[in-house]
Amino acid sequence: MLTDTLIRVFNRDLNRLKDEINAYKDEHNLWLLPKGISNTAGNLAIHIVGNLNTYIGAKLGATGYIRQRDLEFSIKNVSREDIINQIDDVMVIIENTLKTLTTEDLEKEYRRRDSEAYMTTEFFLVHLTTHLNYHLGQINYHRRLLE
Repeated sequence: MLTDTLIRVFNRDLNRLKDEINAYKDEHNLWLLPKGISNTAGNLAIHIVGNLNTYIGAKLGATGYIRQRDLEFSIKNVSREDIINQIDDVMVIIENTLKTLTTEDLEKEYRRRDSEAYMTTEFFLVHLTTHLNYHLGQINYHRRLLE
């Protein structure tokens, strides 16, 4: 079933995210913003966690998570350990939530906003994997620029 594949992909890529965060030789560099770069690696990692907690955890898993999207990009100097713990926590939420979804659930309409075009839950979950990887690539590039 697609949910088993998605669990594997999210686990693989969130583990890659942890590897990227841990690959920074100097933890301080997670928060540096070189000229021409829009977001720090720390903020992007926190944004990924917030995004997944919102759209998988709260919306599909009814976890009660309340997103503070602006804070994802404005908070600074969160420790590497705290970021890794947040990633670990969202991995559990993703697995627990996706395990409960049926084929019928995946075929249901999914909208983030009323004005948004129709999509299925399945489509949106695949979109979330590409969103994660887009930012994972940015983090990798950020790290290589600095180190």
